[in-house]
Amino acid sequence: MGEDAAQGVNGETIWLDGEFVAWEEARVHVLTHSLHYGLGVFEGIRCYRTADDRSAVFRLPEHVRRLYDSAHINMLDVPYKAEMLSDVILDCLRRNHLAEGYIRPLVFIGDGAMGLNPGDNAIRVAVIAWQWGKYLGEEGMARGIRAKVSTFARHHVNAKMTNGKTCGDYVNSILAKREALLDGYDEAVMLDTQGFVSECSGENIFVVRDGKIRTPSLGTILDGITRSTVIQVARDMGLQIEETSVTRDDLYIADEIFLTGTAAEVTPIREIDHRPIGSGKRGPITEKLQRAYFDIVEGRDDRYAQWLSYL
Repeated sequence: MGEDAAQGVNGETIWLDGEFVAWEEARVHVLTHSLHYGLGVFEGIRCYRTADDRSAVFRLPEHVRRLYDSAHINMLDVPYKAEMLSDVILDCLRRNHLAEGYIRPLVFIGDGAMGLNPGDNAIRVAVIAWQWGKYLGEEGMARGIRAKVSTFARHHVNAKMTNGKTCGDYVNSILAKREALLDGYDEAVMLDTQGFVSECSGENIFVVRDGKIRTPSLGTILDGITRSTVIQVARDMGLQIEETSVTRDDLYIADEIFLTGTAAEVTPIREIDHRPIGSGKRGPITEKLQRAYFDIVEGRDDRYAQWLSYL
């Protein structure tokens, strides 16, 4: 399970710096500043085929807003208006003939000056869309995945500001993910510098015990859009959910644990550090929220229709 390193990403066209170009022509110079120093920001967005056979992007305005927030945090002046980029995202899906798929807007610093100060290097923008299945595998969605507590700590809130999706931050995630895979697990659970549970390499985490749901507070974690979706939906269902500190041993004695993220959607964890979680399979609350999530993104729940932007 997990992201298949052998799975290629390809399509027909990519939007780059204001125009659509052929997929194989979307190139950058080897001296691109972000390639060397990691300062860039991105988003991960999903489009779903809906129950009425249309296509809709889930929570597009929130994703675009976070992209621009990330850019602002990192002092990157995006040369296009947010409204224009939202239209480009929808058009990119159409031009690549994708009824559903994954969309990656990317803001990065172009070539020119080298060194830590990029000077007046151009701020460049790309939008890419491709087909992408279940990030942690179809089996993982139903049966649950295996995870380990990583030896790598999550970023301290003032070592690297955590509200933005900054490209270079994900080196931390890559190290944790590769360690987990090499040790035979599917995912890594990361602690913050105080030893409390933070998030996984690319997902937020939720813990269920005695019918109550807990999730780490904002601070060392990304304010995930799927995370906020699940929090609202759980409260609308009348479930008790709290944003609070979570310890490592809270994980071990949980009845259920699940992850959320645009790529991972809602994925259960069945085992952490060789300890079965609850019954060792997807629990009833996780399954209930998972089903509700897919009803929403696939357009079967009119109460949340405002979260869908149709092509």
